[in-house]
Amino acid sequence: MSTSIAFIKNLFTTGAITESSEETAKEVCKYLPKEEGKVIVEFGMGHGNITREILNCISSTSKVYAFEVNDDFCAYVNKSIDDKRLIIINDGAENLNNHVMEEVHAVVGSIPYSFFSKEKQFQIIQGAYDGLAKNAYYSQILYSKLNFKKFQSIFNHCILTTTRNIPKGYIYHCKKEFHQT
Repeated sequence: MSTSIAFIKNLFTTGAITESSEETAKEVCKYLPKEEGKVIVEFGMGHGNITREILNCISSTSKVYAFEVNDDFCAYVNKSIDDKRLIIINDGAENLNNHVMEEVHAVVGSIPYSFFSKEKQFQIIQGAYDGLAKNAYYSQILYSKLNFKKFQSIFNHCILTTTRNIPKGYIYHCKKEFHQT
């Protein structure tokens, strides 16, 4: 099945009609840590194009926990990406703390917040914030600015960038900062 058809058939789980562009994948991975031994979490692995970019950006001793609810997408990525750093988790982002017991050094997301209840949105964003290390980023691609205030209500520092994606992509880069008192 072609990528576009797979995404359209699964619109309510992917939130997209096609994979993110290369420019979008690079932008959403902009703040990934390059140091050794880091833990990265991906929400919404899809067919793995952002997963591949994450793996290209991180060290050989880091690892990626990639969450995906679609069984077919998990099977596809499992067959198409052979990398010992990748751990595929066939579960939703709201269950992060059930699978990742380590401190997280970055989260990259492409999940469709618009299709989730307000409670689930908050649970995912707050769970990501709680699991992140100090000065770590949660970078999320969305196709609307509507959820930006939700991220701002939890994260200390948020910026919004755009990319030439179809449709237009908005990247929320949200940093967990701690202020000295």
